[in-house]
Amino acid sequence: MMLSQRSLSLVGFASCVGLVAAALYFQHIDGLDPCPLCIFQRIAFILMGVVFLIAFLHNPKGTGMRIYGALTTVVGLAGITIAARHVWLQNAPEDQVPECGPGLDFMVEVLPFHVMLEKVFMGSGECAEVSWTFLGLSMPAWSLIWLLLLTAISVKLVFSKS
Repeated sequence: MMLSQRSLSLVGFASCVGLVAAALYFQHIDGLDPCPLCIFQRIAFILMGVVFLIAFLHNPKGTGMRIYGALTTVVGLAGITIAARHVWLQNAPEDQVPECGPGLDFMVEVLPFHVMLEKVFMGSGECAEVSWTFLGLSMPAWSLIWLLLLTAISVKLVFSKS
């Protein structure tokens, strides 16, 4: 059974809502504070979810849906890059893991935007810590899997016929 473009948009939106809700649960109920890379992955899910929701509500045909698909694909690829870096940091040898740095709030307030982004993407010691696993995979690994799936939905929106 082939899902319509609108149904794919709804599935993408619902998945993003569920993933962000899970992240908030882990943060506020289980007490797992997100590192800067976790926050940027969360932002990717939020942005993808917003675009999926707009695509679902607007339900354009042809080029319009391709544009929504392209937007979510770009955000998804950025999220995949961040999550892959995070997984790499968690599996890197100890001597290659950067030292713990200042928190994201401090960096946003004090550093120029491009310097803050550079420091976030370099990661820090706190990003290398594995504090949760499910089926042997860390949270960033699950995030990477979900970003790959959501980006696949996005690519389907770009190339499917209306």
